[in-house]
Amino acid sequence: MTPPSEISPAVVCSEVTRQYADGGGIVGAGGPTVTALDAVSLSVSAGEVVGIAGPSGSGKSTLLHLLAGLDTPTAGAITIRGTDIASLGGRKQTRFRRDNIGMVFQRFHLLPALTARENVALPLVQAGAKRRKRRKRASELLAAVGLADRESHRPGALSGGEQQRVAIARALAADPAVVIADEPTGELDRDTGEQVLDLLTDISDDRAVVVASHDEYTLERADRVINLLDGVRQ
Repeated sequence: MTPPSEISPAVVCSEVTRQYADGGGIVGAGGPTVTALDAVSLSVSAGEVVGIAGPSGSGKSTLLHLLAGLDTPTAGAITIRGTDIASLGGRKQTRFRRDNIGMVFQRFHLLPALTARENVALPLVQAGAKRRKRRKRASELLAAVGLADRESHRPGALSGGEQQRVAIARALAADPAVVIADEPTGELDRDTGEQVLDLLTDISDDRAVVVASHDEYTLERADRVINLLDGVRQ
C-alpha cells in the first residue's frame, strides 16, 4: 500500500460548521441555533482508514452526512477528489455522490422486497447500467464479501452480519473513491463485527474509508482517529 502521505487527499474538510435552527426555521433568520459541528477540518487519503470518535451528540453522524453529500455545511467546504460537493446542483450532485461516495449505514437500509444481488445492484440501476453488467458486478461483489451462496436471499433471510456485508457490497457497486460507514458494527456481535472490520480494512487498499464509531475495538482498527466533542475537533 502506498503511504497516505504520498497520495493527494481524497477527502478534504475545511473549517466546516453545521448549524440548525432550534425548533425549526431558517439559520440566520434571527432565532436561536444549535451548532452540531464547529469549524472542523480533516483530510483522508486513499489507502487510509480514519475513525471518527466521540460520545452520542458529539457530531459524528452530522460529519458523515456532510462528507457523504447528504447535508450541506453552514460554513466551510468539503471536497471529494477536488470537487466541492455543495457547489454542484441537483442532478450533478446526485451523480457525483453516486459515482464517488459509498455509504454504509448502521441499520443497513436494505430494501426488504429485493434479493441481496438486487440490493447491491441498485446504484448501477440508478446509473443506467445494462442488466447483464449490473447482475455480473453485484454477483462479483457478493462473492468478494463471502456471500456468493446468498445472493438470491432477501434481507429477512440473512443474519445481521450478512446484511451488513450486503450493505458494504452495495456501497462498492459504483467503485467509489470514498466509503463512509456510520457505526458499521453497532448492531453486530463481536465476531461478526470483526469480519465486517476486516472487510472495511481490505477495501481501503485503494480508497479512503471513514468510519464513525463509539466502540473502542472498532476504532483500534483505524489508521488514525479524530475525536469530536460537542461538535469540536479535540
